[in-house]
Amino acid sequence: MNKNALYAILIALLLPLLGYFIVKSYSDSNVLMPRHYLPDSVVTRTEKGKQYSDTAWHKLADFSLTNQLGQTITWDSLKGKIVVADFFFTHCPTICPPMTRNMRRLQESIHNGKRVGDKTNDLVHFISFSIDPERDSVERLKYWADRFQVDPEKWWLLTGDKKTIYDLALNEIKVGVEDGGVIDTNFVHSDKFILIDSMRHVRGYYDGLDSASLADLSRNLVMLTMEKNPGRESFLAGKLQLMAVVFLVAIALVGFLFYLLRKKNTDVTSGVEKK
Repeated sequence: MNKNALYAILIALLLPLLGYFIVKSYSDSNVLMPRHYLPDSVVTRTEKGKQYSDTAWHKLADFSLTNQLGQTITWDSLKGKIVVADFFFTHCPTICPPMTRNMRRLQESIHNGKRVGDKTNDLVHFISFSIDPERDSVERLKYWADRFQVDPEKWWLLTGDKKTIYDLALNEIKVGVEDGGVIDTNFVHSDKFILIDSMRHVRGYYDGLDSASLADLSRNLVMLTMEKNPGRESFLAGKLQLMAVVFLVAIALVGFLFYLLRKKNTDVTSGVEKK
C-alpha cells in the first residue's frame, strides 16, 4: 500500500467523522426557535451537581367542529401539522376583514414554494374559529371563504358548539390573556394570530394587523418546519456517537495495517540488502 492509497483511505474515513462533529455542533448550538408558552408544570432535578428544569408544556384540548365544507374537524385532522389560528366572526365590521386578508397573504406566501416543488410547506395549515357560531353557519362560512378566496385545502373556517370554541379561546389558547384587552365587548375578539406546533403546543402570539409582527410569524413558521418532532425518533437517534467510535477504530486499524505493511517491506528490503 503506497502513501497515496493510505491518504485516500484516511480521507474517506475522516470525512464522515468530520460530518458528525459538524452536525453535532449545529444541533447543540443555540438555534433560536420560537419559544413555548403555557407551561403545565415545571420539575427541577439535579444531576452531577447541576440543576436542570423540565417543563411540561400545555397540550391543547381536542375539539370537534365543522368547517366551511361541512366536514367534521378535530386535532386528528391536523396530525403532524403546524397551525396558524385566529378567532373571527363574519358580521364583524372592524378587524376581521383586514385580518382575514392578512391571513390569506400569509397562507399564499407560505405555500408559494409548492410551485417549484417544495413540499415542506405542506406542514402548515390555517384555521379561523368563529366566535359567533349561532349566526356563522356552514353556509355563512362558505360565503366568507368565497369572499376572501380561502383555499379549503390549506385553510379551514370552523363553527360549532359555542362553549367548545370559547373554552378553546379563553382556557386553552388564552387569547383573552395575551391580547391585552377585548376589542368587542360582545365577543371574545382578539387581533392575534396564534402559532401552534405539531404537538399542539402554543409557540407564539402575533398581531394580525401589524406587518412587522406578521413577518416574525412567517420566519418562525419556517423555523418550526425544521424543528425536530420529539414524538418521532430519527433513524440516527442515539447512533451518531457509535458511528464516531467505529470510524475512529477504523482509522486506527488502517494506520496499524499500514505500519505492518511498511515494516514488512522494510524487513524484506533489509534482507535483500544483506544478501
